[in-house]
Amino acid sequence: MNGIVLVGPPGAKVSETARALAERLGTTVRDTDQEVERQAGKPVADIFIEDGEEAFRELERETAIAALADNSKKIIALGSGAVLDQAVRQHLRNRTVVYLAADFKTVVRQAGLDQPRVVLPGNPRGRLRALLEERARTYESLATVTIQSEDASGPDDLAEQIEQAIAR
Repeated sequence: MNGIVLVGPPGAKVSETARALAERLGTTVRDTDQEVERQAGKPVADIFIEDGEEAFRELERETAIAALADNSKKIIALGSGAVLDQAVRQHLRNRTVVYLAADFKTVVRQAGLDQPRVVLPGNPRGRLRALLEERARTYESLATVTIQSEDASGPDDLAEQIEQAIAR
């Protein structure tokens, strides 16, 4: 085994679960979103706003490919949109890919879109639902194992479920 890759939508607790799984397995984590932020010197949200999505996706792709090229037995927490890139998907072949699935309600709650607010132009909830549906097909096609994250009590529970699933 050359590491385990965790993927999933925002709100699925990918980063937190990767850390818990690494602790259980006695290894380390590469979190591609954290690496992108470190390289850019600012949070992902700021990269989107200040530099644009295209600049973020390029950084995300480079970081994801570098992490996936590392054949050590690390846990990799892959940014939620990284799977959209064909080159990243190629690097996921022959890897143990764990898809932490999260339903729309969970993702909306994690994104803070479940609070009453002034109506925002562009229907962010509708765009989020479409994004999740589009990405879910990609996550499912890449997954070796799928875990329902909203059914878990937290990252430790998810890590235990993953450990059990990959031991089979």
